[in-house]
Amino acid sequence: MDPVAVATALLAEARETNERRLLVLAGDRERGFDALQEILDALPVGVSDTVLVSDREGVPCERIDPKRTTALLGTTREIVGYDAHDRFEPNALGRLTGVVNGGGLLILLAPALETWSDRRDGFDATLAVPPFERADVTGRFRDRLVSLLRTHPGIAIANVDTDDTECDGLTHPSTRLAETSIALPDDHVFPEAAYEACLTGDQVEALSALEALREGRRAVVIEADRGRGKSSAAGLAAGALAAAGEDVLVTASDARNAAEVFARARELLDGALTRDDERRLETAAGGRVRFASPLDAADADPDVLIVDEAAALPVRVLERCLENERVAFVTTVHGYEGAGRGFSVRFRDRLAESDHELHSVTMIDPIRYAAGDPIEVWAFRALLLDARPAVDQLVEDATPETAAYRHLSRTDLAADEILLRETFGLLVAAHYRTEPNDLARLLDAPNLTVRALTHDGHVASVALLAREGALASDTRRELYDGGRVRGNMIPDLLTSQLRDEGAGKPVGWRVLRIATHDAVRSQGLGSRLLSAIRDEFASRADWLGVGYGATPELLSFWADNGFSTVHLSTTRNDASGEYSAIMLSPTSARGQRLHDRHATWFAGRIAGVLSDPLDDADPDVIRAALASIATVVEPGLTERDWVHVASAAYGPGTFDASPGSFRPLAISHLIDGEATLTDRQERLLVRKVLQGHPWNAVADELGFVSTRMCMRELGASFEPLVDEYGSEGALEEKRRYTDD
Repeated sequence: MDPVAVATALLAEARETNERRLLVLAGDRERGFDALQEILDALPVGVSDTVLVSDREGVPCERIDPKRTTALLGTTREIVGYDAHDRFEPNALGRLTGVVNGGGLLILLAPALETWSDRRDGFDATLAVPPFERADVTGRFRDRLVSLLRTHPGIAIANVDTDDTECDGLTHPSTRLAETSIALPDDHVFPEAAYEACLTGDQVEALSALEALREGRRAVVIEADRGRGKSSAAGLAAGALAAAGEDVLVTASDARNAAEVFARARELLDGALTRDDERRLETAAGGRVRFASPLDAADADPDVLIVDEAAALPVRVLERCLENERVAFVTTVHGYEGAGRGFSVRFRDRLAESDHELHSVTMIDPIRYAAGDPIEVWAFRALLLDARPAVDQLVEDATPETAAYRHLSRTDLAADEILLRETFGLLVAAHYRTEPNDLARLLDAPNLTVRALTHDGHVASVALLAREGALASDTRRELYDGGRVRGNMIPDLLTSQLRDEGAGKPVGWRVLRIATHDAVRSQGLGSRLLSAIRDEFASRADWLGVGYGATPELLSFWADNGFSTVHLSTTRNDASGEYSAIMLSPTSARGQRLHDRHATWFAGRIAGVLSDPLDDADPDVIRAALASIATVVEPGLTERDWVHVASAAYGPGTFDASPGSFRPLAISHLIDGEATLTDRQERLLVRKVLQGHPWNAVADELGFVSTRMCMRELGASFEPLVDEYGSEGALEEKRRYTDD
C-alpha cells in the first residue's frame, strides 16, 4: 500500500471514530516531502486546515518554523505535518499532537527508523554543552520513541525509500454508542447562552462550579488533561461575570496560554463589548476581562482572578493569588509545556487550609476527539506526560539508614520502564516546569547524571546533576568578554556577571533538581542523598552547586547540607517570582578557593545591593542567605562610626544621623550570628538598616504600635552587637550612659 492509500484509509477511520491517527513517513527527506505533497493533494482537507512545521518551503499550506511551535497552542488543524529530519524536539511533538483535531491526522517526516537514533540533529546540539560535543549525545530517547511508534495502535509507518508499508495503523474499532444530549442545570445563574456553548457534560459541570465566583470568599479548582475544554469553561465564566459588571483578571505563565479564555469570553460577549483588545475586553455593563502576568496579578485587586494553567506556576506564586477573595485555578493535570505536581501535591493542601470556600471539578471527557483516542494514549506514554512516583506503599518504609544509594545510568533508565517512570515522575513532582525535552535530556545529555536512594528497588529520593566547569581558556575568555556558554550556569554567572575569569576552570556538579517522595518527606532522605553524592564526587570534582528561587526554607535546607550563598540575583525570576540564589559547597582545595573569594565578595557587596535592586526582597530570605555564608566578616567600622552606633544603642544618638555606620555591623551579625537577637529584630535590621524602608512602613510591617517604638527597638537591637563587636571607643561611649 503506497503512502497516499495509507493516509486515505487512516483519515477515513479517524473521521469515522472522531479519533486521531499518526502517519510516519520514514526515510529520505526529499522523498518524504514528495510523499507528503501527494498525500495533501489527495486528501479532502482544505489548505486552511493544514499546517506544516518545517524550515523547508514548497508545500502549499501554512508553514511554521520549528522553533515557533508555541504559536500553535490553543489552535486546531485537521492535518499537522512535522518535519523531524533536521531538528526533532520532544516539546514540539507534544504541542503538535495537541493541535490535531478529532478526525485528523498527524504526519511525522522522519529519517529511516533503523538509523534515526544514530543521527545527531539540531536538538542534539542543544544537549551537547561544553566541554561535550554533539557526538557525545546518545540516542536512547529516539530508540524508545521508535519502539513505541512501531507497537502502538493508530500509528502507520510508511518507508518512502522502498514504498513499503510497515504498518497501516488501522484499529478497526467497534461502532460507538451515540452520544447523549447535554442537560443544562435547572438553577443556573450564568446566561443560558454560556451553557449552550458547552460541548460536554463535564464543561457544564465546570461552568456551574465557576458560578461560585459571583460572591463570597470562594476558590474554584478545575483540573483536566489536555483537550477537555477547561480553559473554554473558564472563558465562558469570565464573559458571564464581565457581562454582570465584574472586573475579571486572567493570568497565566504566558499571555498566549490564556488565548482560549479570551476567545470564549469574546464569543459570549459578542455585541456587548465596548472595547475588544487582545488582552482586554470591556462591556457596556462596566465589566471587563483583562490579562496580567502572574507577578502583577498577585498584586492586583480584581473582583475575580482566574489563573489559567496554574500547574505551570510555582507554589509561592499560587499562594499569593490566594490573597484574592474570589479566585479560580484552572490547570492541566498532565501537560506537554511543562506542568509539575507542585499544584496537586503541595498547593492543594495549602488551599484546603485557607479560609476560602473550595469548589473542585475534574474534567474527564475529551472535547476535540473521542475518549480513548489512541494518539493521546501514545503521546502520554512516549513523552511520559503521566509519569508518577512510585505508589506510597512501595517506599513508605524507606529511611536514611535503610535506603540504598544508587547511580541510575542512562542505560538503566532506558532499559527499565518502571524505573524511568518513577524517576521522571519524581522529578516532575519536584519542579513546576518539567517538559518532554527534559526526558530526552535525562536519557541522552552527556553532562547529566542521576543519583537516587531506592527502597526495594523503588525510587524514594532522586537528584539530577549537571557537570559544569573545566572550560577551555578561550571559552573562559569569551565568557568574561560577554559571551554565553550553554549548560554551565554557575561558571557563566561567576565569570560574566561577577567578573571572575578563573571561575570556569574548576570542575563542578550542579544539583539541577532534587526530590524526595511525598510518602517519606522531611525524614532526612534528601540530606542523606546529598551526603552520599558529596562522598562520591569529592575525588573528581572541585565543588557542588545549586541555583534556585530562594525561599527561607530552601536556603536553610541547603545551608544545613553544607552549601553557602555566593550570589542573589538582582531581578525576580519571571516564573517563580523569587530572587534566585546561587550556593556552593567546595569539595577540593581549588573549589574552596573559588568558594571563599565569592563568599567574601558577596558579603562585601550585599549591603549596596540591598539598598537598591534587592530593596523589596523578603527579609527572611536575606537573613537565611547571609546566615549561610561560611566566612567571617569583620564590621570594619571607624571609631567615628562606632561612636554613632554605640550612642544610638545606649544613648541619645539616632540611626538617621549616620545610616552608613550601622550597615557593616548589621551584615557582620547576620553572617556571624554570635549575638542573640530575636527574629523581629533581625528583620528590622534588614528592612530599615539594609533596605532603607521608611520608618512608618517598617513599623506597620513588623507590627510595632508606633514609629517611635520601632526606632527604640532598632537601638535596642544594636546593644548586643556593640557588646559583641565593639571597639574600645564604642565600649567607652557605652559606659557614658550605663553603669558597665
